[in-house]
Amino acid sequence: MSDPLQIKRLLRRPQFLAAAKGVSEARGAVVIQRLERGDGSPHIGLGFTATKKIGGAVVRNRAKRRLREAARAMLAHHGVPGSDYVFIARMGTTERAWDRLLDDVKSTLTRLATPKADRPSPARAPSGQDRQIP
Repeated sequence: MSDPLQIKRLLRRPQFLAAAKGVSEARGAVVIQRLERGDGSPHIGLGFTATKKIGGAVVRNRAKRRLREAARAMLAHHGVPGSDYVFIARMGTTERAWDRLLDDVKSTLTRLATPKADRPSPARAPSGQDRQIP
């Protein structure tokens, strides 16, 4: 039985740069960027990145492997067809407990799937009203 959700890897730099222009969300040990392609294709584009800031090659590869498995587990249920996703590893990606990493990915994907207008915004005091002039 074939998977109804086709996932293709993002491999070229312009694909990653395009995804960076979309919306992004960060939770715990992961940042996920999402770009709605709008080309009518139902597949999901998927890329992974880890900078030298989080560690050497071994640490970066381990972080990307963990994110790859988390994406495989969560994108089938929480991914939006016709979108490109870039998963960015953060400092704690390799040490994070597996169930917490899955929760981070799930909540981030859920948040990215909701249109920005429908998202609840945090309640803040209007600018300048929290200060008192002596």
